[in-house]
Amino acid sequence: MTISPFDHPFLSGLLGDDEIASYFSIEADIRAMASFEAALARAEAAHGLIPADAARRIADAAFSPDVSSLRSATARDGVVVPDLIKQLRTAVGEEAAKSLHLGATSQDVIDTSLMIRLKAVAFLFAGRLSAIAAGLDVLDRQFGRNHLMGHTRMQAAIPITVSDRLNTWRAPLTTYRDRLTELSFPVQFGGAAGTLDKLGPQAAAIRASLAQELGLTDAPQWQSGRLPIADIAGLFASISGSLGKMGQDIALLAQAGDEIEISGGGTSSAMAHKQNPVSAEVLVSLARFNATALSGIHQSVIHEQERSGAAWTLEWLLLPQMTMATAASLRLAGELAGNIKRLGTA
Repeated sequence: MTISPFDHPFLSGLLGDDEIASYFSIEADIRAMASFEAALARAEAAHGLIPADAARRIADAAFSPDVSSLRSATARDGVVVPDLIKQLRTAVGEEAAKSLHLGATSQDVIDTSLMIRLKAVAFLFAGRLSAIAAGLDVLDRQFGRNHLMGHTRMQAAIPITVSDRLNTWRAPLTTYRDRLTELSFPVQFGGAAGTLDKLGPQAAAIRASLAQELGLTDAPQWQSGRLPIADIAGLFASISGSLGKMGQDIALLAQAGDEIEISGGGTSSAMAHKQNPVSAEVLVSLARFNATALSGIHQSVIHEQERSGAAWTLEWLLLPQMTMATAASLRLAGELAGNIKRLGTA
């Protein structure tokens, strides 16, 4: 039984996104965590902290995790990393095991895995935003000179053109695309209490090498300062919010009945004549979901002292679902733009 609508047996057909869900699979998470350990070993070997042969063994180790053991250990330890490192040490052999995970802590592994995966997701989101904007451009060329009734405060105001309405939908999308490409995805590397105490004077140089190995931004540890998470979540909420505005407008156009024609599903079990604007409605729901979840992310910014278990766990509950909601919003908005067959009146 699943309890998330994003991977529910049938609700996922509406709310899911297989492409983005793959980045939150156990395979993707473990792969990213293992890549952190391999990159750390290479960085530390480059600076003479561990033997080069040990780094090669860590990077090249064939590893097939015991997922059942990881699950039981996480229930006990609160994090997956201690058991994961135990399994990795067995895989790399006794000598290399001494060099594995040197100077790092569980939060370094988990947060950096998240940044690796979110960076890839942001790239995909930027592409989807470009595709939606291109779809709106097509509508503008087809129907831009048609007329719509403008509404203010839900009341008829003055006539506008379809281009006027499309511009309000399209304008924020290029801004979000640019912000996604400019967004920082920093490596998290602070050790036990954020001081990298085991690495001595080479700490900053090793962190910079680690970030370069992983294709992430080099930045001082942020294990108790969660601005990177809050920034990403805020951008996701803004994206889904603007797409929710588009969905709300389209649902209201469909209610009026004579200013828009949409192809696709939306049949009613009771009224055969109806074609419900399902995608438009769900865009509104997803926008409201992310707006609600964002308040929880802002609660998780309150990371007490050098590390918080409670606030950190709250992020695990919220950020993946916010990402999936944003993914579904982008997917549905792209489909919806392509399904508009008529907009406005000549």
